[in-house]
Amino acid sequence: MLSKELLEILCCPLTKQLLHEANLEKYGEVLLTADEKTAYPIRNGIPVLLKEEAIAL
Repeated sequence: MLSKELLEILCCPLTKQLLHEANLEKYGEVLLTADEKTAYPIRNGIPVLLKEEAIAL
């Protein structure tokens, strides 16, 4: 689980939306954009916020 302080400063590199943590059955632990259209994986507790890693939902 990421800290509240970290989540307050992280944003989607594509849309600049705020992110929140979720656990998706198909993808596991991810960060979701506010509109829940894009997810970014969290690997070993580290968010991977690269455009190439974005998952369109």
